[in-house]
Amino acid sequence: MIRSEKTRRRAVLVLQMLGITAAYYASGRLGLLRQVEVESSVVTPLWPPSGIAVASLLYLGLRIWPAIALGALLTVLSMSDGLTFWGLAVATGSTVAPVCSYLALRTVGFRKELARLSDGVALVFLGALGGMVISATAGTGVQVLSGGLSLAQFWPVWSAWWAGDAMGVLMVTPLLLVLHKVRMPRLDDRWAEALALAVVAAAATAVATRSSLSMIYLLFPVLVWAALRFQLAGSAPCSLLMSVMAIIAGTDGVGPFADHSVLEVMLNLCVLNGCVALTALLLAAIVTEHNNIRYETELACEELAALVEELSPRPSAGGWSDGPRSGRG
Repeated sequence: MIRSEKTRRRAVLVLQMLGITAAYYASGRLGLLRQVEVESSVVTPLWPPSGIAVASLLYLGLRIWPAIALGALLTVLSMSDGLTFWGLAVATGSTVAPVCSYLALRTVGFRKELARLSDGVALVFLGALGGMVISATAGTGVQVLSGGLSLAQFWPVWSAWWAGDAMGVLMVTPLLLVLHKVRMPRLDDRWAEALALAVVAAAATAVATRSSLSMIYLLFPVLVWAALRFQLAGSAPCSLLMSVMAIIAGTDGVGPFADHSVLEVMLNLCVLNGCVALTALLLAAIVTEHNNIRYETELACEELAALVEELSPRPSAGGWSDGPRSGRG
C-alpha cells in the first residue's frame, strides 16, 4: 500500500513536470511571435516563460526546477541549429533566475494568495525586477563573450532582455496565482459588471494603443475599476490583455508607437507595461488586504457579542423577584 502511494505520487510529479515543460516551451514560442531586434540581438517585450517558471515554483517548490531547465533548453534549441555551450549557458541562466526569485520570495514570507500589500511589493521587486537580472546578465553576457555583441551593445540588449523577463513575471505570475482560487460562478454573481469590464477593457486598450492621439492614460481608470471591484481576479487578466495589445501595436509601429525606433518602442513598452503591472498588482493587493481586515474585524465583533451574551446574567426559573414580601396576614 505504501509502495503504491509512493508510485502514485511520483507519477503525479512526473506529469506535473511534463506539463510545466510543455507550458514553458509553448509560451516561449508564443513570446517569439512578437520578437524585435535590438543591436542585432533578438529580444521579446514580454517573455511569458519567466512568469510560468516563478508561478510553478511557488505552487510546487524547488523540486520542479528540472522541468523549467528542460523547457528552457528546448526553447533555446528551437532558436538555434543545435546545442552549444553558449545555448546551454542561456538555458542555465533562464533556470537559475526564477529559482533565485522563488528563494528570495520565500525568504521574506511571500504568500501566493497576494492578499497583502507586502506580497505585491515583494513580487514586483524581488520576484520580477530583482530575480530577472540573472537571466538578462547570463543571456547578454554569453553573446558578448561569444563575439555576437560588442561591449558597447551590452547595456541596450541587457535592458531589453531584463525588461521582457521581468514583464513576464509581472503579467503572467499573478494571473496563474489567482487561478487556484477560481470557482464556478454562482448565478447571483456580478455577471453583467464583469462582462461590461471585459468589453470596456478591450475597447479602451484598442483605442489607447492604436490611436494616433496617444491616449494611453485611458488604460488606468479601467485597471482601477477592475482592482476595486474584482481585486486580482479582475486586474490580472486586464493587465495581461493591455500588455499584449500594446506589444502588438508597438511591434506593428502603429498608434503612439509610430515613427519611433525599435529601441524607443521597447523603452515605451517597458515603461507602459511596468506601470500597468504595478497599478494592477499593488492596487488589487491593497483592496484585498483592506477587505480581509474588515472581515476579520466583523468576525471579532460577532465573537465578542456572542461572548457578552453568554456571560450576561440570566433570569431565574421562577422569574424576576419583585423584592421582599411581608409574611403578615
